[in-house]
Order: sequence, then structure tokens, then C-alpha cells
Amino acid sequence: MSMTMTQKILAAHAGLEEVHVGQLIEAKLDLVMANDITGPMALPIIKQMGGNVFDKDKVVFVPDHFVPNKDIKSAENAKAMREYAIEQKLTNLMIQGKCGVEHAILPERGLVYSGMCIIGADSHTCTYGALGAFSTGVGTTDVAAGMAAGTAWFRVPSAIKIYLHGKPNRYISGKDVILHIIDRIGVDGALYQSMEFTGPGVAELSMDDRFTICNMAIEAGGKNGIFPVDDKAKEYMLEAGVKEYDIYVADEDAEYEQVVDVDLGAIRPTVAFPHLPGNGHTIDEIEAGEKIYIDQVVIGSCTNGRMEDMRKAAAVLKGHKVAETVRVMVLPATQKIFLQCVHEGLVDIFVEAGCAFNTPSCGPCMGGHMGVLAKGEKCVSTTNRNFVGRMGDTEALIYLASPETAAASAIAGYIANPEKVGGNH
Repeated sequence: MSMTMTQKILAAHAGLEEVHVGQLIEAKLDLVMANDITGPMALPIIKQMGGNVFDKDKVVFVPDHFVPNKDIKSAENAKAMREYAIEQKLTNLMIQGKCGVEHAILPERGLVYSGMCIIGADSHTCTYGALGAFSTGVGTTDVAAGMAAGTAWFRVPSAIKIYLHGKPNRYISGKDVILHIIDRIGVDGALYQSMEFTGPGVAELSMDDRFTICNMAIEAGGKNGIFPVDDKAKEYMLEAGVKEYDIYVADEDAEYEQVVDVDLGAIRPTVAFPHLPGNGHTIDEIEAGEKIYIDQVVIGSCTNGRMEDMRKAAAVLKGHKVAETVRVMVLPATQKIFLQCVHEGLVDIFVEAGCAFNTPSCGPCMGGHMGVLAKGEKCVSTTNRNFVGRMGDTEALIYLASPETAAASAIAGYIANPEKVGGNH
């Protein structure tokens, strides 16, 4: 029986020669992750199951959503998670100042890699598919069971083939690509399906582009997103200290629900308007209408807080000033990226332009802290969701964009074309 990449990984972890769409399987897990929102809720469940994790090397708690702790409750949650990690002698102890945002720190540390089966109590766990892993988000109960038993039940998903070809134009990044795709297929266009990216266009995308694309597979309803393992992926894993991994390749005659043809060269800078990631508009459409003035810009998150994102935003901002009425927050996704921004002089560029350069955190993305929106405010954000009330007041408006479009908009004071504002570099 022919299988997709995802189906092959699931079959291997279920100890089966093959699996078929819709089949219920119990798979062994290579990594289980929770953050400071989901982790504390999982602890009582784990304790009901005996109290111990199945493998101290394969369970990770990452404090990143309300860190630095915004109030007493968030401090207590982080404390409970930290104390349990120490009690269990977890190999990968994550503490503020020594880690970062979950979906950036795990690949950076070499904890996720090709061929793995991963679950996380966060919907954007699908990020790790950029490295050829099966990774998906689950609920708190499932993640607690996975931490205690080392297994999880899955219904084998069908798949969509996203055939990429062509070469992206200047100022087009992975964020534009995935917003374009979600706009085309809809926010439920890949519901409980594996989004498998393939084609000659894959080679034109950087690893940071691929992480961004897989990160937002869930915004199309996808069970996971996954890329083939090429030389770029191998180089990334080598630099992260990964020496051994398994590579799975989809069979040539694997069955897909549909094939989505994507010409990377035809994609324009794209912005998702409120209140869905699938409400995409090209910069050309936006420029043809009335200017959309903004109050805030966020550059960072698990979607666009990597080094390449920082460089792209800084390149647009260099030599410019943020509009007087706009506030900008820049949040590198990990401490390593933060330090690299210092070494490369990017911090100087951001601060001199009028941005607040902040510690790694998910705070603004989910309206936790460090940038909550007031009633009626508009924000251009490089994050992954623009739902009602996502970043603050239910009457605030969120526009999702790439780091370059976000930076250009910060300078202009309204949603702007990075091709024009960023023309100085």
C-alpha cells in the first residue's frame, strides 16, 4: 500500500508495516511538550496516572506564554511546572533567561528532528514538520497521558499535496506563502489532514520560511504540516547538534485528497484581515483602497521570531523612524536569537527606529501581556491568529503579515508595501 510521509512516520511509530486513512492507531512518542498554560493543568492528571514521566529525555515543559510572569497566578503556574521538572530530573530544563518560545527553542536545541512523532499541548506544535517530523497539537489530557505513558492515539489523516514551484520575489517570505495558501483553501480547507509540501519550490524556501509555513498549517485546519528532508534541513539539524535521524519519503503513488498548485513567483505580499487567517488580501488590493492606519506592530512570536525574521524587519527599518503614533514591539523567539541581534547590531536599528526590543515571550500574540490592545485599536502582527479578542479587546482589529510588511507599516503608520518602504536596501 502506498503512503504519504505522515502515514509512513505513524506506521513506524505504531509498529505497523502500513496504515490507511481513518485507521485508529497507538503510536510511540519521541517528544511530548507543554507550556506554562497547559503544563500546570496537565500535572494533576499525570499524578493520577502515577506521577512520573515515561522518559526524562522526552518530556519538556517550556515557560513562554506569561513569561516574564505577569501576575501571581502565572508565577505560581510557572513555579509548579518548574518544580515538577526538577523533581522528575528532566534532561531539558527550560527556565526564563535560558530558553525562549517553545516552537523556536526545541528545533534550535536539536530536540526535534526528522522522522520523530511529537505531540505538544499547543496548537502550533505542527511547526516541527519543517524538519520532516510528524508533530501535532493535542489537548491537556492527551498530553498528560503522553507524558506518563509515552504513547498517543491517532486517527490516520488523509493528505493534501501542496506543490510548490517557481521562486519567491523580493520581500516575499514564508508568511506570505502560507497566508496565500490559507486564503485559497480556507481555514478548514485541510481539516484533520496532513499538509504535505513538495515540488521544486521547496528548495527556494529557507528553513525559517518552512517553520513559518508549518506553524500555520493548523490555521487551515491541518492535523500537521510537513516538508521533505533536503540538504537545507540536514544542515539545520547538523548545526543543532542532531547526528542521527530517520528520513521518510512519500511514495510516488501516494493518495492525496487534492493537489494545490502554488507558483511562488506569483505570490504578492499578503495580509490577513480580521478576524480570520484565511481573510487574505494582497498589498496591491490594500493600496487600491483607503489607507488602514494602525496603532501597534508586533514583530516576533513562534511564527516569525527567528533570526531571518529579525534581519528582514531590521533591513526595512534601517535608516527610518517608526511613525509617531505607532508603537512597535520586537520579540526575538529565543535567547540565542536575542544575542545574535545584539552581535549583528539589529538591536541598535530597532531601538533607534523607535521600537521596544523585548525579551522572548508569547505575551502579545495571545493577549497575555506586553502589548494588549485597547478597544478600537488596530495592530499589524507577525503572529498566527487574528481572532476576535485574540490580542486584547474584542473590538480591536488584528492584521497578520510578514516581518517586512509589518516593519514597512510601522514606518508608514498604515498598512504599507515593503517593496516601496524597504527600497533602501
